[in-house]
This record gives sequence, structure tokens and C-alpha cells, in this order.
Amino acid sequence: YDSKWEFPRSNLILDATLGEGEFGKVLKGFATDLPEKPGITTVAVKMLKTGANSVELLALLSEYQLLQEVNHPNVIRLLGACTKGDTPLLIIEYCQYGSLKNYLRLSRKLEVLNADYENAVEPITVKDILSFAWQISKGMAYLTDIKLVHRDLAARNVLLAEGKVCKISDFGLTRDVYEDDAYLKKSKDRVPVKWMAPESLADHIYTTKSDVWAFGVLCWELITLGASPYPGIPPQNLYNLLKQGYRMECPKNCSEEIIVRSCWADDPKQRPSFKHLAGQFEHLLGRSAKYIDMEQNSISNPVYCVNVDGRLR
Repeated sequence: YDSKWEFPRSNLILDATLGEGEFGKVLKGFATDLPEKPGITTVAVKMLKTGANSVELLALLSEYQLLQEVNHPNVIRLLGACTKGDTPLLIIEYCQYGSLKNYLRLSRKLEVLNADYENAVEPITVKDILSFAWQISKGMAYLTDIKLVHRDLAARNVLLAEGKVCKISDFGLTRDVYEDDAYLKKSKDRVPVKWMAPESLADHIYTTKSDVWAFGVLCWELITLGASPYPGIPPQNLYNLLKQGYRMECPKNCSEEIIVRSCWADDPKQRPSFKHLAGQFEHLLGRSAKYIDMEQNSISNPVYCVNVDGRLR
């Protein structure tokens, strides 16, 4: 591994746990004198839990190698690593607002927020929603350019940093850290069924076009302020439903444009590229028309499965 990333453990103080799963956890930390960052920097630290096996260790080291090559404002950034001696630690950017999914949900009802929440959530505007979608599509276009397939794009795996900057994260290891019911056990792996394209569900095929499908679901999460996709549909029933042509309906408070239904084309070749999607959202951001009416209570809107041609089931 490139020694330029190696960071002395003695300069790292570990603090509260931000997320914890079966094999891995993410802690808040404070790093002193990171490269190009003199003084104390608040960071996030990924590590394995006691009892993790060689497969999990390999996953962490693979992520370390991957993150060394990644450099984009909308993708989580590696700041350093402690690989010598004890259990390996990855030091990455700290995102003060946590996961985008939690941020969206907290923004629904501001009055129920705890007073001691570290960073108060402001009401989400139409511009915020469009900006989030634009930023994520830009980050994914970059990952496509460097030939990287994410496989697990969802609001829970996008972190929100200062200035409402989206950071695509979770390239595998901490998939089990932040979420509980999103994954269905399939053999030894847990898979996020409701974000998966039909070809991934049927044949375990993952490409940038299956990431585009997941991005369409993520857009739906944005508009519904973090609702769970396909409400009322058991994960094991989803594949057959999708093959019959059913898709989630665009919530009533938004235009069809915003969902980018083309992300859910059955044929992967018919789905747009992330570069094209980024262009679309940049265009929408530049227009003043309200594509989403955030005044409506989108959370209580009934959601239906509809045919691809738009008719209700």
C-alpha cells in the first residue's frame, strides 16, 4: 500500500461510535496534523470489530485501495490510514449531518427534533432536492469514468457534509452499519433488494446501468423525504412485479420529470447515463419552475405501483 497514506496511531483519538454492524463500525475521531491539514481535524474512522474474519479484513483493505484512487467532491475522501500494528483503521472525511436518508427524515417534522442534535436540520427546499440529485449524479458519473460500479447506491449510503454537500460512500464494508431492514439475506450476503435492478436480482449482474436503476430509487427517496421504497411489497415479491412492468408511482407532489422514470427501463441499454442525468438536473436547477411542491404532505400520499405506461394497477 502507498506509504503516503500511512498515519501515526498516536495522532488519532477515537471518540463516539457513529454506526455499528455485525463486522465493522465507524467512529468519530480527531486527527492531529493530517497531510495538508495542520492542527486537529474531525474525521470518521472505519474499523473492523473484534471477531471479524479474513474476508472482512480483505473487504476493508480493498476499500482502502479503492479510496486511494478516488478524488471527487461528491465522493467520500480518504484522509489517511493506520495499517501497521493493530487492527487497520481507515480515516475518512467526517460528514456532520450523517446519512442523507436520516437527514431527509429529520427534516419532515422539525418540531420533533431533539434539541441536542449536533446540527439542526433546516426545512428542505425544492432547490435542495434538485441539488442533492445533481451532486449524486455527478459523483456517480465520476465513478463510471474510473470504471467503478457502486452496487449499493441509496440515500442511506450518501453522507451529507457541511454546506449540504453530498458524498457518495460505503463501497462495501460498512454496508451493514447504518441500516437494518434494507437488506435481504441471500446466501451469505445481504442484498438491498428494493434498490436493485431486475438483472441484478435475477443474474447478479452489476453495471453502471444497474447503479442508474438504484439512482432512480434514490430520487424517489429524495422526493418522499426518506420513505421506504415499494411500501407494502415484500422484497421476495418484487422481482416478479418488476418483470410484469410495474414501477413505483411518482409521488403526487412532483412532476414526472424529477423521478427520471427512464432510470427504471427494463433494458439496461435504454437507461440514461449518469452524465446525462447530471445534465438534466443541472438544467432543472437552473429553472425557477417548482417541480416539487414541498408544501404538500408528501409522506402521507398513497403510493401505488403503476405500469410503465403510467396506468394505475
